Amino acid sequence: MLARINCSAVAGIAGYVVEVEVDISFGLPIFNIVGLPETAVRESRERVKTAIKNSGYPFPMDRITVNLAPADVKKEGTGFDLPVAMGILSASKIFPPDRFNGYFMIGELSLDGRIKPVNGVLPAVLCARKNGARGIIVPLENRGEASMVRDIEVLPVETLVEAVEFFTGMRKIEPFSRDLNDLLAREDLGISDLDYCDVAGQNHAKRALEIAAAGGHNLCMSGPPGSGKTMLAKRIASILPPLSFDEALETTQVYSVAGLLREQMPLVTQRPFRAPHHTISAPGLVGGGLKPEPGEVSLAHNGLLFLDELPEFRRNVLEVLRQPMEDGMVRISRAGAKLAYPSVFMLVAAMNPCPCGYHGDTVRECTCTASQIQRYRGRISGPLMDRIDIHIDVPAVSFVELTGNTKPESSNEIRKRVYAARQFQTERFKGTSVFCNAAMRPRDIRKFCSLEPAASAILEMAVDNLGLSARAYSRVLKTARTIADLDNQSDILRQHVAEAVQYRNEQ
Repeated sequence: MLARINCSAVAGIAGYVVEVEVDISFGLPIFNIVGLPETAVRESRERVKTAIKNSGYPFPMDRITVNLAPADVKKEGTGFDLPVAMGILSASKIFPPDRFNGYFMIGELSLDGRIKPVNGVLPAVLCARKNGARGIIVPLENRGEASMVRDIEVLPVETLVEAVEFFTGMRKIEPFSRDLNDLLAREDLGISDLDYCDVAGQNHAKRALEIAAAGGHNLCMSGPPGSGKTMLAKRIASILPPLSFDEALETTQVYSVAGLLREQMPLVTQRPFRAPHHTISAPGLVGGGLKPEPGEVSLAHNGLLFLDELPEFRRNVLEVLRQPMEDGMVRISRAGAKLAYPSVFMLVAAMNPCPCGYHGDTVRECTCTASQIQRYRGRISGPLMDRIDIHIDVPAVSFVELTGNTKPESSNEIRKRVYAARQFQTERFKGTSVFCNAAMRPRDIRKFCSLEPAASAILEMAVDNLGLSARAYSRVLKTARTIADLDNQSDILRQHVAEAVQYRNEQ
């Protein structure tokens, strides 16, 4: 007898339909799985067989053939256990195969018949809804992330017996739902515990970070040890605007595939802040590896990637950042598949000006030779630095600033200005795929970054005197557009361009 069940697999962060076909025929007792199964899928034969027996159901001693279609795509993961087991029981006439119509299912089986959680449930549910499914059977522990998708019944089950009894009509499973409006309406949503009022001085750096947060611009800080670069970077999350629901859902898909979601918080509601160590490998940073997974740039999607001690990262690791920074997407090609992970992130980097850290310092003397400084800075390529919009120097904080009575501006005050600037951008780019000034395309720059004659003259001098590349020219315009937004100006004025040029002059 033949049974067919729909389930979903994940390529990158996108789900696609896999039809599980189970045929039981007379012959020697052989259990075959075809359709390009990888090791974990092939091993499901023993898990499925033992789980069926320990759940109290007879396992057929006939020829069992399981086909995972499409057969030309490699199947990975343990989420096929449940549909394979249910297909075998249906083909064994425990219940009619037509009961599966309108339902998808996903889950890993333990040997005693319990259904264990799997990664990538959110993309699977989105795929099921897209393909017109009425409902989807998911492991109990994955019910939270599955409930983020509307217009589909999410049916959580804890054991194989529960799933069987649901399709035989012996058990009713209430669809699980969650109030997303209540989750997204929390006042403290996306707000960091860290605050810029803790940072003494560094007003110039705070201004640059405000501009970067308002427009989603990449930024690099250079300064001596102890000047507050890391402290400043860690507080950027406290001034970033909150995630929209669409951004939160897309970011949650990445975390679902990576297996980093918590049952208590199934939706990523805060902009990610990722700070990998400088010993990280290229696959760890951008994704890939023997078993492709999202890298740090994708885990920072719609958030911030902080690279401290930038020159200490291996050069080949830094070079792989160039394409994700430009395209907002990581594309991984393998012999059996091509995967894509989103990587729209704001890069914030910190570095010392030289190996000892005191080149250009007014108090401590630099002990590095000219060749040592050149080699140190040469670890970061020109094309990578050209993709960073804002470059600032962060000098050491003076004693007067450290002990002054003036209270620094809080993150809450800065965040209000950043949010207002983002609101201008949301209105400006309505109906397009652009979400902030840093993501503007050439046609958007021509449309929204027109300059008055005085501003155009300043930019012309900057291009001639600083030797700015075409990419640097466009990034100056994007930064100037953000400064104008913070200044509540519809036009880009000369002072906006002058400030934007200053942030290119410091690299």
